Amino acid sequence: MNAFKSSARTPLQMAALVVGAVFLLVGVLGFIPGITTGYGDMAFAGHESGAMLLGVFQVSILHNIVHLLYGVAGILLARTWSGARAFLIAGGVIYLVLWLYGLLIEKDSAANFVPVNSADDWLHFLLGVGMVALGFLLSRRRVLTT
Repeated sequence: MNAFKSSARTPLQMAALVVGAVFLLVGVLGFIPGITTGYGDMAFAGHESGAMLLGVFQVSILHNIVHLLYGVAGILLARTWSGARAFLIAGGVIYLVLWLYGLLIEKDSAANFVPVNSADDWLHFLLGVGMVALGFLLSRRRVLTT
């Protein structure tokens, strides 16, 4: 089966595929100077990383790798209905936990190892809510297409 053949996918699977592709793209963009400002100040991990994706979201090498892995997971799990649902719901819950984590930690402490800033925190909230909502709403009635 062709991984990008849309006629063989349910709306749930397409949503997981698109979300995964966006994460993959964001992970790649985090390694491109210019799109990521302060690129020369990017650290592997930690709050000291001075790199900012789109000049807004604090990133590090680890942060970008997490986006890449999330993207690959979404694309692979989109191959099946149950995998797509698990990716969207569990992935969304993880992002909601990251949102809470980001709100609770001191941004200049060792606990901010990914790193995240306030913009990241609220993006994590929106991603978490969006992914969970897609996972539940698109799986309310399992639609099979051939």
